[in-house]
Amino acid sequence: MLNPTPRQILETLLPYLQVAAAYSHQIQPQIAAHPDKDRPENFFAAALSDADLSVQTLVEVALLGNFPEIRFYGEEHQKSFNTKYFRAMDLGPQGDYLVTLDPIDGTRFYLDHHANYQMILGILDREEFAAAIAISPAQNIYYYALRGEGAFKGSLDHGLAACSPLQVEPTNARVYLGWGLGGLAPQLKQGYEVLDLAAAYSQEVQVPNLNGVLSGELTGAMIKSANFLDGAALAFIAAEAGWIVTTFDGSPPPPLYTCRGYQRPGLVVASSAAVHQDLLAAVQAADKK
Repeated sequence: MLNPTPRQILETLLPYLQVAAAYSHQIQPQIAAHPDKDRPENFFAAALSDADLSVQTLVEVALLGNFPEIRFYGEEHQKSFNTKYFRAMDLGPQGDYLVTLDPIDGTRFYLDHHANYQMILGILDREEFAAAIAISPAQNIYYYALRGEGAFKGSLDHGLAACSPLQVEPTNARVYLGWGLGGLAPQLKQGYEVLDLAAAYSQEVQVPNLNGVLSGELTGAMIKSANFLDGAALAFIAAEAGWIVTTFDGSPPPPLYTCRGYQRPGLVVASSAAVHQDLLAAVQAADKK
């Protein structure tokens, strides 16, 4: 199948992802950490585990066996034995999809035995995500979205067709600030509980991560840069669920092919127009200082 549809790719890979999810959950209590990655920007990005490498290998084998001509970019591509077998690892022309994978998003959470780590797989077209799926193994749920078709939520033992439309109703006025955005907290604290990840993270007490925009734990979020592998994929699912997603100046996210380093610029993800305006105002106030 040279040009499978995004739905066909998700339906084919879901059984393998379900196995990978069970594996990651099973070994979490005994998981071993590897030496830090060569990415010193923060201790979340530096974490690496056996599960990262093993899950990526499983997905690579599934892709090469089912879609041998597919483009693929995995977070652990430098350590993988399979990278050389894929046709390409960059964006192609329209309809020539790139599959991306963050095998364990939130490895730091995972290594500290928290339950809110994820496996995130994206299907990227030239300009925009065509689909994405975010699996939470320890919580037995997953979220997925297909461009123009909405977002859905289901139990890990269910197929795509059994999932329900995702309707997110935030349970509190909590805003998430990703790494490096703590300076925006003072502008937001009058109206919101602010979760500054760099300051709030704890080995003992689980705090929400960006996935909280899908679970209802957050009413808004801001991330300094949106990696195609994780933040941009979660923002795409949120947008398909009806949330507002823009850059820090209120513009639509730029087309994927114009971005460099597999990253979109900083993104604002908001549950309503009012929250969106408050988050943009915080950026403007910080810029004036």
